[in-house]
Amino acid sequence: MKKINLAALPCICADVFDGTDIIRPGGEALNFAAHAAEFADVDVTLLGIVGHDKYADFIMDSLSHLNINTEYIRTDDRFPTAQSRTYLTPDGDRYYKDNSWDGEILDNIVLNEREIKIITSADAVFIHSWASCFSQVIELKKKHSFKLAVDFSICRDFDYMKRYAPYIDFFLISGTEELLSQFGEMSEGYEGLFNMTLAERGSVTYHKGNMYRVSAVDVENVVDTTGCSDSYHAGFICEYMLSGDIIGAMNKGSEIASRTLSHFGGI
Repeated sequence: MKKINLAALPCICADVFDGTDIIRPGGEALNFAAHAAEFADVDVTLLGIVGHDKYADFIMDSLSHLNINTEYIRTDDRFPTAQSRTYLTPDGDRYYKDNSWDGEILDNIVLNEREIKIITSADAVFIHSWASCFSQVIELKKKHSFKLAVDFSICRDFDYMKRYAPYIDFFLISGTEELLSQFGEMSEGYEGLFNMTLAERGSVTYHKGNMYRVSAVDVENVVDTTGCSDSYHAGFICEYMLSGDIIGAMNKGSEIASRTLSHFGGI
């Protein structure tokens, strides 16, 4: 079987857990890449920018034992590596405060020629919709044949999302039961898979209005929800690209997400 070439970008950060000594490599792209790299038939390249500091050293060292191509990650000495200060409830649910995020290094990314080459030659590309280079990736998608996966997270602006739906193959959102009908209706006009994670209620995928649903995997002891959606997305997208089975892909995503819930950080 030909291996799938997958690129993930651009959010790489250090997750700092308040009140503890725990630091974990994180960010949507990094979490996604780490779990996609678990698939033997998927080659993963991680794109992004880090500073020249202890957090960058920690992140790169943490990734060194994973099957991820990190040679295209840029270093920018002008800014510190992005950091997310994470707070946890007694039940393991993460939350953030107004000053939790320090990510100026990611605010104005313009893809360079090497990164564009990686993206346009990939079989699939994963990005989150609020990335500063998102519009640049959309323009590349209009001209090239890679599959595009976009995480809209908790976005609720359906008019905004519909602007990009024609170019997205894996449309990803974290939602609630109340949003399902509207999400399903949106899927009717497009070719892509529209996937909504529903936390402990499992997940739903729509394809041209047809609904597929799976339950979440029970987890006895939830330690931390950080990166749970990213790990689900990695399992869902990689398994679907390998098998073409929607339900099987959703179950794989749930399986990987359940493992993520059992430890601090996304990986």
